[in-house]
Amino acid sequence: MLTELHKNRSAQVVLGLLFGICFGFLLQKGGVTNFSVIEGQLLLTDFTVLKLMLSAVIVGMAGFHLLKHFGLVQSHAASGTIGSNVIGGLIFGIGFALLGYCPGTVAGAAGTGALDALFGGMVGLLIGAGLFAEVYPKVRTGILNKGPFPAVTVPEFLNLNLWVVVILMEVFMIGILVVLENFGL
Repeated sequence: MLTELHKNRSAQVVLGLLFGICFGFLLQKGGVTNFSVIEGQLLLTDFTVLKLMLSAVIVGMAGFHLLKHFGLVQSHAASGTIGSNVIGGLIFGIGFALLGYCPGTVAGAAGTGALDALFGGMVGLLIGAGLFAEVYPKVRTGILNKGPFPAVTVPEFLNLNLWVVVILMEVFMIGILVVLENFGL
């Protein structure tokens, strides 16, 4: 069934749209499409964003690895480079610093009618994507290829069983959530 779904491009577009709408809805319900919440996270006075993201990673990690265990999904680790991570981080960071939204939260905020997110964020995303598409052919063999590193997963890197890593990470992240809640953060 999943193989057939993978080959069906129309179904993938529809599913992508539906999951995107659900993701935006959950971001809005979690409060992270509100500029003041994001600002509070950056100022380390409001940890709503961290709590929401940790909750999502906890559920997603467990769900993904259970699906993987039963052969319903596959992971595809990709090699990378320090250059592409630094440039990508700078682009992300500049956009975040200028507007106060990340790409996911800006789309969610635009969906709620926030004009700063709609005009500054969504228009900025389109302009930025266009500029990057224009510049990419010129830099892909230069700075973006500096400092290559292999596709290694955390369990492979630590030379530990997958489930040991998953359980340790889950316990660690739940521990962070408990600490944040107990200190009223």
